[in-house]
Amino acid sequence: MVCMYLVSDAESTFEITRTLNFILFVLAVLLGVAIALAGVISFRKASTTVNPLKPETASSLVTSGIFQYTRNPMYLGMAVAILGFAILLGSWVSLLGVVAFMLFIDRFQIKPEEAALTECFGGQFTQYKTNVRRWL
Repeated sequence: MVCMYLVSDAESTFEITRTLNFILFVLAVLLGVAIALAGVISFRKASTTVNPLKPETASSLVTSGIFQYTRNPMYLGMAVAILGFAILLGSWVSLLGVVAFMLFIDRFQIKPEEAALTECFGGQFTQYKTNVRRWL
């Protein structure tokens, strides 16, 4: 988000009004937090790890709740909140930060997590991946 702020360009804005940009920012952050929290709550209910650095320690595959709609609600929630910040900045260039975050997380976090979950849950996770999209 710091990089987004630094590259935001006052000349390439999509600001409608400061007030509307702020309202959309707040709504996006609240939505992002709600999506991410729904994922954490589902993990807690299933008594499995929330730690993204140790997916191999998962005790169960969570496919209910928000996980029926997205395989990565916590990362999706972060992306929505970052989108809110881009809206607040009102710069087209800052939207690239959302894309950069999603590409980075996809490559360096989600793919290794999914490899570990395939190792842990085999066909059950493979079937889940065919039914539920990575992001939305």
